[in-house]
Amino acid sequence: MAGIGFELRKLLQTKSFLGMLRAYGFAGAISSGPWLLSICSVLAIGILGRDSGAAAQNMVRFQISVTYLIASTLILTGGLQLALSRFVADRLFEKKPYLVLPNLLGAITLTSVCSGALGTLLVATLFREPLAYRVLMVATFVTLSNIWIVVVVLSSLKAYRQVLLSFAIGCTVVVGAALLLRSFGHPGLLLGFLLGHAVLMFVLLGLVMRSYPGKGLVAFQFLERERFYPTLFLVGLVYNLAIWADKIVFWYNPTTSEHVIGPLRSSLIYDIPIFLSYLSIVPGMSVFLVRIETDFVERYDAFYDAVRNGDTLDNLERLKDAMVYVVRQGIYEILKVQGLTVILLILCGSQLLGALGISQGYLYLFYIDVVAAGLQVLLLAVLNIFFYLDQRRITFGLSMVFLVSNTALTLLSQYLGPEYYGYGFASSMLLTNLVGLWLLSSKLDTLEYETFMMQHFA
Repeated sequence: MAGIGFELRKLLQTKSFLGMLRAYGFAGAISSGPWLLSICSVLAIGILGRDSGAAAQNMVRFQISVTYLIASTLILTGGLQLALSRFVADRLFEKKPYLVLPNLLGAITLTSVCSGALGTLLVATLFREPLAYRVLMVATFVTLSNIWIVVVVLSSLKAYRQVLLSFAIGCTVVVGAALLLRSFGHPGLLLGFLLGHAVLMFVLLGLVMRSYPGKGLVAFQFLERERFYPTLFLVGLVYNLAIWADKIVFWYNPTTSEHVIGPLRSSLIYDIPIFLSYLSIVPGMSVFLVRIETDFVERYDAFYDAVRNGDTLDNLERLKDAMVYVVRQGIYEILKVQGLTVILLILCGSQLLGALGISQGYLYLFYIDVVAAGLQVLLLAVLNIFFYLDQRRITFGLSMVFLVSNTALTLLSQYLGPEYYGYGFASSMLLTNLVGLWLLSSKLDTLEYETFMMQHFA
């Protein structure tokens, strides 16, 4: 579903610096999507709404609440995101786009019911805060969960300008509404966040409806046995757990965290640098969308079209070599761009933290986290290629390696002391990438054999 990627690549064909800048700029913003919007909005609200005393405490409660909402909704919907993505991709391949919208609405319905029930249960049993705060937490929980589901279909759209405009509108509403309502404390800030993301969800849903007019209102065909892949569901769940494993370890270790609100805790020493570092992945994500999601897909389609059409062995080998070359170039481009980003942030890290009003004490950990976040972009590229090759067991295995290693190495870093904080996450990313690249190299070497000799025929 690389529709946006192919549209953005047209900007590169102008062979102008401005065209290249626009293409990668659009790609970075769109590939990072609502996740980037949420982080930037929270940062903007924190910077523009700086104050002291009670107001500052309200800001902290708001930021921690949003962090937990983002984490929990991504973990909750991660499995369904991948399962729905595969369903949509298969239907588009079958030339049945009219099935996309009804099943998307079905997925939204299912997500709303599950997230609403779970959110209500959690706030009723774990929180003793005022009713307004608890209601807003549940409403935001449901809204964010649905946004992650809608985003699944966005990559297949070609209206990249409209998608980017939707993100800009959502971000503007979030920041504006939160600042207008901050006099109501952290519930007011949370209400502003909710309003902005609700606007974003409905605007994005409108774009999908316009692109994929459907037959019927709501459908649940994506849950049918022959169309639902449990392994993909598990990959989405485990991968998102792995992303947040190191944060959760720091949050619930009494020596590295403090209580904020209800059952929610934060790690002042760890949270700030890790979340800032994630902003550094935008350049790498732009290369991922333009190169992996377009160039690779193009070569992938050419190879398997030739297989289905009974092409000659010589031509198949030529097409396969072209696909492997694009994979290598894509990985190289990601490493090059992300490496330059890391170097730039290391050189300017002190000034960046100073501009944001953040203590220089976070600088060293920020450097480590920037490297780790860059490696995560590479892992996304590797996993994406395996998804295209339908290697679900491998993606599940890599996700488990990521989860187990991130948890274990983060615990080890806490045992060793503050000077080792961040190394657990970084080491986990390095290990998972090395395993992933080795498996990818092996899989590409035997691609023709597996294509023809290891298929199951009815």
